Amino acid sequence: MLKNSAKSCGLPNLAPMKRLTNKTAVVTGGASGIGKATALRFLEEGARVAIWDIQEERGKALVEACRQQGLQAEYYHVDTTSLEAVVQAAAQVKDRFGSIDILINNAGITRDASLKKMTPEQWDQVIAVNLTGVFNCTKAVYPYMEAQGWGRIISAASVVGLYGNFGQTNYVATKAGVIGMTKVWAREFGRKGITANAVAPGFIHTEMMDTIPEQVLQGMKDKAPVGRLGTPEEVAAAYAFLASDEAAFINGATLSVDGGLTL
Repeated sequence: MLKNSAKSCGLPNLAPMKRLTNKTAVVTGGASGIGKATALRFLEEGARVAIWDIQEERGKALVEACRQQGLQAEYYHVDTTSLEAVVQAAAQVKDRFGSIDILINNAGITRDASLKKMTPEQWDQVIAVNLTGVFNCTKAVYPYMEAQGWGRIISAASVVGLYGNFGQTNYVATKAGVIGMTKVWAREFGRKGITANAVAPGFIHTEMMDTIPEQVLQGMKDKAPVGRLGTPEEVAAAYAFLASDEAAFINGATLSVDGGLTL
């Protein structure tokens, strides 16, 4: 067995490093589910994290727990469908932490129904949060990233944005739209030192899954070649990678985190 292999090869001590030290990340929808897992992963990676969410009680409780462990986190009550509210929150984050380096456009909702039964209200609600909200947040933070010459914009798409899904006209339209906007932003922002990418999760075991009958859950598991649901932490790991310097040459990509569901 080789001992001290790095030293024997003439390499310095390769101690694990926190990949996001001194970076400030905004995580929308960061009070629960994938957003919460992402906020915690980014804090673990050394980032300062601003959680934007309308779930005030959950957001404040999460931040308080993080602060007790010496982690730098702040909660902001932000409705991402309001450009005015997002611009104000972005200015507050910049004042608090000194920079905005990473934006995770994670906030999203569903209002499922077949096209025949879908109401204009259901359409408008999902478009407002999942598509307009992503536009608003990116538009609000981009000037700070441009000024510093560095940034990461990572948005939540979905495997259904790649292949469609019954009863989700509104949701699929937004996720396909996020993928399209990401490609545009990759072209527009790349020479400014800013990359734009998307993550397309498959079936992920969040709190919402707890209300689904076991038979339905098993069917979802069976569709994925790995034979199980994903975890929020696995999606968070993808966000963390794309936010890091290791992903500096990845731009305009959509990373599927789905256990092979789209094969």
